[in-house]
Amino acid sequence: MYNFVSLNVKCPICGHSFMDEEHLVDNEPSIKLNIKIAAKDGFINLSSIYGSYNYVCNVDTPNNDIAEFTCPHCHEELHSNIECKVCKAPMVPFYLDMGGIVSVCSRAGCKNHTVEFNDLTHALTKFYQEYGFIRETTDEEKEFAELPAPEKDETLEILETGTFLQAYCPECKRSLIDADMLRLKIVNDKKEVGSVMLSPYLNVFSSKSTIFLTEGKPVIDLKCFHCDASLMKKDKKCETCGSPVARIALGARSKLIDFYICSKKGCRWHGLSEDDINEIKLEDSLEW
Repeated sequence: MYNFVSLNVKCPICGHSFMDEEHLVDNEPSIKLNIKIAAKDGFINLSSIYGSYNYVCNVDTPNNDIAEFTCPHCHEELHSNIECKVCKAPMVPFYLDMGGIVSVCSRAGCKNHTVEFNDLTHALTKFYQEYGFIRETTDEEKEFAELPAPEKDETLEILETGTFLQAYCPECKRSLIDADMLRLKIVNDKKEVGSVMLSPYLNVFSSKSTIFLTEGKPVIDLKCFHCDASLMKKDKKCETCGSPVARIALGARSKLIDFYICSKKGCRWHGLSEDDINEIKLEDSLEW
């Protein structure tokens, strides 16, 4: 079910966790650090999704400037003697809770990062346990499994949480699934063009993008990566935050149905068209 690897990291000096459960980036707990850049001090929340370059920072981060990062617990600087192989800036190390080190470049705008494991076998075992390959049933799940199943309305097709969404472009009708992820072409608020990969499983909200997406801001456009047609619907708004929404087509009941997602980074709303809502129900469908 999981397409994205979320890293849990801690300080290499004091051992405290950097994970911030309250401030989400890419809809996952973020990595919170103190930052000094361009002679300004602040804090930064980095995406914990491996391969994502999104973050939230309360100070400006000019491209090409080198930042200094410190632990928010012991206030020691995070640094190493290793240079970035792309831009020669110092690499910044974090310890992985599963064993190993992830290092990111300290130069703003550089996307270079590396992961090294102390014990690959141990790390792979933890990956399998945490991301669905090997997973123990929790006491809560066992208790829930013993409860009688609620009566279902046979006239409704219910898309349950975790259902793989067969997504298509409503214009060219080609599949939007690429390498087991829902892929869209995206234009951010700075008019930069890239790709965004969304989890194709209903109510699993992880995402990552090839360009920076500002948390809490709508993107300018979401497009089909095949035909380049815009998927934005000007006559429909997000029912949670009022932002513009994009329309994709889902395969259900041997036909394509309209499915809407909010264009604002971090908003989890999703919904069906008025025509389909009488026939199909989304389990726990308050958020996307």
